[in-house]
Amino acid sequence: MPIAFIALGANLDDPTAQVRTAFEALAQLPGTRLLRTSSLYRTAPVGIDGQPDFINAVAAIDTPLPAAALLTALLDIEQHFGRRRDYHFAPRTLDLDLLLYGDEVIDLPGLQVPHPRLHLRAFVLAPLTEIAPDCLIPGRGTVAAWLPAVRTQRIERLDNPAPDAERQTA
Repeated sequence: MPIAFIALGANLDDPTAQVRTAFEALAQLPGTRLLRTSSLYRTAPVGIDGQPDFINAVAAIDTPLPAAALLTALLDIEQHFGRRRDYHFAPRTLDLDLLLYGDEVIDLPGLQVPHPRLHLRAFVLAPLTEIAPDCLIPGRGTVAAWLPAVRTQRIERLDNPAPDAERQTA
C-alpha cells in the first residue's frame, strides 16, 4: 500500500480542534492506518488578506485507496466538517490536500500529485519535513531541500503538538 501525505489546514471554528479531529477522520478511512502526524503550525494566509491565521499540519497514512478515491474521501471529510467553497481562497473549517501518493506522478483533471505548490509553501514543507525529511518530491528532490526557499514565510510551530498517540513513527 502506498504511503500518502495529506496537508491539513483550518482557520475557522476552532481551527486547532478541527485539525486534531481531522487526524481521527483520516484514520477512519477504509483500510487506512494513520502512520504519523506533525506538530501543529500557525501560519499566515497565503495570497489573501483579512483572514485569521491558519492552523496547519501534515499526516502520513498507509491506505489501499487509489489516489482518485482518496481525493474523493478527503473532499467528503471536508464537507462533513462544513467546508464551503464560496470563492477562491475563502476561509475554511477544513482543507485537506493530497500532497504525495507514494512515488506516483499523477496529472488528471482535479488531481495533481505531487501537489503542484507543495514545494512553495512553508505551511506544507515545515510539517512535512518534521515527519519525513528525506521524503522525495518526484522531480524536485527532498522536502528538506526545499525548506530554505520558503524561509521568509511566517510560520510558528505551536507548543501543543498532536497527541503522542498520534505521533507514531512510520
